[in-house]
Amino acid sequence: MSRIGNKPITVPEGVEVKIDGNHITVKGPKGTLERDIHKNMSLSLENGVLTVKRLNDEPENVSLHGLSRTLINNMIEGVSKEFSKTLEINGVGYRAQKQGNNLVLNLGYSHPVKFEAPAGITFDLPNPNQIIVRGIDKELVGQTAAVLRTKRPPEVYRGKGIKYSDEVIRRKEGKAGKK
Repeated sequence: MSRIGNKPITVPEGVEVKIDGNHITVKGPKGTLERDIHKNMSLSLENGVLTVKRLNDEPENVSLHGLSRTLINNMIEGVSKEFSKTLEINGVGYRAQKQGNNLVLNLGYSHPVKFEAPAGITFDLPNPNQIIVRGIDKELVGQTAAVLRTKRPPEVYRGKGIKYSDEVIRRKEGKAGKK
């Protein structure tokens, strides 16, 4: 029995939800998101409360129940308040610059790395060593932050590279040398 899937979703004021079969559209002050939900899930909206129900208790449907509810909840949360991920750049001479809505990263390569923002994603640079990825789609924000991190993942000896702000890099000791 899915505990998450059985929780009702309360739709906040200013957010409009339209259900057309298994297609859901969520419109709010920050934007609009659309998604197709699996055919074995049924959606119902009554008095500002959205519930997700499964048709039967087959193992696939049980696993999709909580997932579907979480995806819809993230859509409603995203259009009312944005999601964000913070990345930090560590290293001498490593920095980020903004050109329009795109990023130019200097990461110790012989050339600057240009990164184009996907549709619906904005970048904030409070300082040259910090990048904040913002957007209404939680999945896209996380994916964009992960792709940015792959441009120069943190290395374990000196800690240089791009890391999440809450990530802890386990540092390794270098060579011991002769005694």
